[in-house]
Amino acid sequence: MDRAGLADFLRRRRAALRPVDVGLPPGARRRTPGLRREEVAALTGMSGDYYIRLEQRRGPQPSEQMLAALARALRLTADERDHLFRLAGHNVPRRDPEDTHVAPALLRVLDRLSDTPALVLSSLGETLVANELAKTVFGDPDTRTGLARADVYRWFTDPTVRSVYPAEDHERQGRSLVATLRVAHGAAGRGSRADALVRALLAESTEFTALWERHEAARRFEDSKVLLHPEVGAIEVDCQVLFTADQGQALLVLTPRPGSEAEDKIRLLAVLGHEQFSDPGRDLAR
Repeated sequence: MDRAGLADFLRRRRAALRPVDVGLPPGARRRTPGLRREEVAALTGMSGDYYIRLEQRRGPQPSEQMLAALARALRLTADERDHLFRLAGHNVPRRDPEDTHVAPALLRVLDRLSDTPALVLSSLGETLVANELAKTVFGDPDTRTGLARADVYRWFTDPTVRSVYPAEDHERQGRSLVATLRVAHGAAGRGSRADALVRALLAESTEFTALWERHEAARRFEDSKVLLHPEVGAIEVDCQVLFTADQGQALLVLTPRPGSEAEDKIRLLAVLGHEQFSDPGRDLAR
């Protein structure tokens, strides 16, 4: 672990960011440029004292999970992320189509979206990061681990997940999820996380098996859909998608039509907040 190099890198990357770059309000006049240490700590999910010790060359070696969170908080590119891992004495994460390091360009857009649900999805349909309104509507993706991080796995193994969609849309949604997984599996190949996900689903779900055997392959994001929420009922939204250049990640934005009842419902959820309505079992299954 290169403590001096790590401390200097963290300080310089923190100084290069503005609050607006990470979705924070500008606040009062700042004496120094960049983010405050406590802001980086809050974005990362670590204590302020722990982060300060890292910048002062006194902290213990950060875990790989903590480094991944730091890379996201500091909006590092993949190359900068790898450099961070090396400074901290860890092997760099594998570069492949299943890389879950969120593209900084997508994060910059997501940071500016506060009045409508928006989230970044991996090629496997994992929610990598979501804004506060998306968490309010769909639940916190950070509560899920392992295969259950993928929408498609929960769709075919946990019947409660389907309650987010009207019953008449279930068949279309299932086919869409399987077709998207087919694309990811083809790109990643055998031995990949996509392959492990497919093998697990083939063993656990006859419904998935029947759809997998159809060999449908497509990245499908419906133009519009109806979502069901237990507190406000049906919410009709339009879907817009922004892909990274390698098509590995997608920013999904769900917008109600202006002046619609759905717009009023989303505003209500935003006011009432995450604590009352979040449900870890719910998520956008695309």
